[in-house]
Formats: sequence, structure tokens, C-alpha cells
Amino acid sequence: MSADYKDRYVFEAEWYDKVASLLKKFYLYYFPSDNTVELFDLRTRKTFLKRTRCEGIKADDIHVGAIVTIFSRNMKITGYADTYTKNKLQTNMEKVFVLLKPDVIDKMGEILKMIIDHNFQIVNMKMMKLTPDEVTEYYPMKDTVDKICIINYLTSGPVVALELLGKHGIASWQELAGPDDSKQACSTAKPSLKVCYGKDEIHNAVYGSENVERATRELQYFFPDPKSKTKGPKNTATLQNCTCCIIKPHAVQAKLAGAIIDDIQKAGYTITAVQQFYVNHINAEEFLEIYKGVLPEYNAMVTELHSGPCIAMEVSRKDEGQNVIADFRNLCGPRDPDIARQIRPGTLRAKYGKTKAQNAVHCSDLPEDGVLEVEYFFKILDGI
Repeated sequence: MSADYKDRYVFEAEWYDKVASLLKKFYLYYFPSDNTVELFDLRTRKTFLKRTRCEGIKADDIHVGAIVTIFSRNMKITGYADTYTKNKLQTNMEKVFVLLKPDVIDKMGEILKMIIDHNFQIVNMKMMKLTPDEVTEYYPMKDTVDKICIINYLTSGPVVALELLGKHGIASWQELAGPDDSKQACSTAKPSLKVCYGKDEIHNAVYGSENVERATRELQYFFPDPKSKTKGPKNTATLQNCTCCIIKPHAVQAKLAGAIIDDIQKAGYTITAVQQFYVNHINAEEFLEIYKGVLPEYNAMVTELHSGPCIAMEVSRKDEGQNVIADFRNLCGPRDPDIARQIRPGTLRAKYGKTKAQNAVHCSDLPEDGVLEVEYFFKILDGI
């Protein structure tokens, strides 16, 4: 075996083929020397994809628990396939379940930026409204005296559930979050989420799993396996006086989601629903069909939308008299980021866009499109 082939990592990976309704399993080979990948189909015992470079994949993306997009196929890395890879790469990557509580939803972008800066990968996210039964079942309450207060607080408005992945994830989250009692955190901890956003031991901004076993149980309920028939809590889309915004995969991969959401919230918009989606090729074509034959970059737009996870949002304004679709389109800026940087440098596409297809965000164009596009994600795709 050549030195090049020895210096490679091999993982167990799987891809669910919705067309064939079949879970396909592979060996995924990754070659760090030139950032290339190869796929070997375990069922057919044949090479499925010859060694090649995949746009957008970096060494940091390749680890157990990650989902990597290889030519439009979302491959989930489920384990190490040999001892060499395990010994070289095992770094105690752990998943954590996190809740952003009702009174900090308007600071969601700021908090997501802090989470991303703490080297967490956002594997999944969804805004939802908790029921009293869900709080009782899944939220640890040490003092029964405060039970009613805690339930009332956590059901008083929407929360954002997150699935995070990070090195020594549980300990890393506890460091970022700080002590449960925000007053205690102010005096004993370095700046943390509970210091920055909490008020007291109950109204303390965020919750995160205290151990791996609890994280596993919480994640199974709030983010059930797509292959199972179980559905997690409903999304919070209102489908009223709204526009649709999608943070495109390239911006999510570049860890810009927190910054973009923060800009949207600071511009006076309210995010009434948010969720991470993996859009397949067929759905990407269907959603963007209005641009077919109209924009020369249509094919590139389709490729971008299904190239990895995107974050869809229902966006509204408190003043219902305003034209939220036109106003939000102005915040996004011209479709071409180069033009946006020249004439509208403060817009989202000017700040975060790369090309006409990879222009950071999609937004609804026409008055009738807002509700229809939100429906597509939060009723159709979330219902699949």
C-alpha cells in the first residue's frame, strides 16, 4: 500500500435513499493530504465513488456524528471503520441538547454566535412551543416548590431546541453556559450565557444536558431519527403576515448563521419560526421552479440549496401595517453580492454573500410568496 493510501481515514457512513426507501451503508475514505474522499458500497462490495475532491468539505467536517454532503447525498458518519482512524481521531466528540428559553428568543442570534465561537457545530435546530407535560418529562426540576413557576416560564412562549456537537461537548457546554443561578454566575464564573442573559436560578436563559445519557434521551424525543415514524414537537410557524428567509448551506457551513440571525433581529424583525432542513434535489428544484428560465444561475441555485443543511425562518414585524416582504428584501440586498457591496454595503448579501447563487440568504420576492414559501418548509417538508 502506498504511503498516501496509508495516510487516510476510513469511517462507517450511511445515506438514506428516499427514492428507493433504502438505507445504504458505505465505507467513507478521507485523504487529508489532498482533501479528497472515496465511497465503497458495503452491500454491492464495489466502489460507489472513486477518489475525488468534493466542494465545501474540510478536514474539520469529517468526524463521527457529522453529516457531510457528497454530490448532493447527505452522508451521516456513524463510526470508525478501522483502529488506525479511531486512534488518530477519537477526540471525545459529544452531542448536547440545548434549549434557548422564552425570554432570550429575541437574542437568539447573539447566543448562536457565542455557541458557534465556542467551537460547537449546530447539528439541528427548531423553534417550538413546549407543553406542561413535556416540561415535566424532560426538564430536570430539583426543587418541587418551584415546579409550577418553571412550567409557567418554559411554556410562556416559544423556545429554540438545539442539537450541538463538540469536543468534550457536555463539559464544554457547562463552561459556556455557566452556573444555573445567574446571580451566582455573576460572582463566580467568567462571562457565560447565564451571566450575559440570565436573571435568576429559574429565568437563567439556557438549559443544556448535564450528561451524555440525558442528552441521548432528550435528543431522541426532540429530534427523532428521520427514518422513524416518530415526530418531534410541532414548529411555531404562524403563516400570517410573514416572509420566508433561508440561510443557504454555504453560509451555514461558514458558521455565519448566528451573525445573520443577529442582524435580522437587530434590524427590528421577529423570527416566529426557525428550523434546520436538508433539502433534496427534487425539493430544491420544486421550491426554486419560479426562477427556472428566468435566472441564468437557476441550476447553480438548485445545487446550492441541496448541498448541505440550510436554516429556514418565518420572519415578521410587530407593525403589521408594514410590507414585511418588501422591507425584508431591502435588508437582504441585491441578488448579486458584488453589486450589493458597491451600492448597499450594509445588507446581508453584501456582508455574507459570495456569488449570485451563494449569496447567503434567499428571501421571498412577491407579496403572495411569503406565506407560500413558509408553508413549503414548515408544513410540507416538516411533514415529510
